[in-house]
Amino acid sequence: MTEAPVPHPALRTRLCELTGVRVPIVQTGMGWVSDHRLTAATANAGGLGILAGATMSTAELAEAIARTRALTSAPFGVNLRADRPDAAEQVDLLIEGRVAVASFALAPKPDLIARCKAAGLVVIPSIGALRHAEKVAAWGADAVIVQGSEGGGHTGPVPTSVLLPQVCEAVEIPVIAAGGFCDGRGLVAALAYGAAGVAMGTRFLLTQESPVAEQVKRAYLERAVTDTVVTTEVDGVPNRVLRTGVVERIEQTKPLRRLTRAARNAIAFQKLSGTSWPDLVREAVATKRARDLSWSQVVMSANAPMLYRAGLHEGRSDVGVLASGQVVGRIDDLPTCAELIDRIVAEAGAVLDGPLRGDHDDRGDQDDRGDQDGRGDQDDRGFRRG
Repeated sequence: MTEAPVPHPALRTRLCELTGVRVPIVQTGMGWVSDHRLTAATANAGGLGILAGATMSTAELAEAIARTRALTSAPFGVNLRADRPDAAEQVDLLIEGRVAVASFALAPKPDLIARCKAAGLVVIPSIGALRHAEKVAAWGADAVIVQGSEGGGHTGPVPTSVLLPQVCEAVEIPVIAAGGFCDGRGLVAALAYGAAGVAMGTRFLLTQESPVAEQVKRAYLERAVTDTVVTTEVDGVPNRVLRTGVVERIEQTKPLRRLTRAARNAIAFQKLSGTSWPDLVREAVATKRARDLSWSQVVMSANAPMLYRAGLHEGRSDVGVLASGQVVGRIDDLPTCAELIDRIVAEAGAVLDGPLRGDHDDRGDQDDRGDQDGRGDQDDRGFRRG
């Protein structure tokens, strides 16, 4: 076994200090993907693994936390839905399980943030807009994951290269960049924008420890950067997913049939999660208010968990939907989490230590007149020739 590379000093960021991780790399809490094995493998490799608690019942989450803790003594996090009726009960599980980070897909209210922080949890919500970052920072969040439009699953309209520096300038808490990252160069770019690290979903989905079926992973590896699509027909709000026949059929389905299918999925999800119907209705009302949805969109929101479960958890790409960031087109291998993180750290270190590519080497030395050699001399107008 090769020894892990020593991180460049610039990679010791505020995220590392806040959470206790060795390197500023986060594996996001992907529903049906981020299980105890993937989370623990990321944590053991020095990154921040986040368990996908949002798609688990309370009993399942308790078991998953225990299994993760049995595999690692390193810090890890759990992703929760702040609008669930049992959110406070799930936070108690994090406290009992000595979890380091409470991650939230929807902005938690100030009282829930305060509850987490009082118990020593680091609170890191995910956001896709500047105003949301400002809001959770004002409410007491310790850090924030900022996802640009390149990211997979639920996503916003603003690309990472625009949203990230905007948020970094607006808030004082550590900002973690998500959407479009898969390597060391991306990590350095995020740091240059002011981020304290990067969060990656698709890249960790395509690792050895990811529970996604091998045939589904191979389907991801065959895709180009143009093979994703943002659709509102999965659950009423924008989702970036792989462009597949299933997605095309969903988009072509008439509205009434979509609502009928969504209602069936709501019933299936209620049985799967064990959530009572009164609690499910309260959750639906909270979702409607938090996201400013119509009632038809609320009904459709039951689609995403079941469609993602079919595609990612059951390996049924013929009937399920596969969330994916555009970065999928830049990924062509299935490393272990340790191999991936070590590679990113080594690449980032090489970029940070290496000369700028624009520097002149001996082949580009200027002659006595201050001009480049004949392959790139400038004419009187300042244009390149040759």
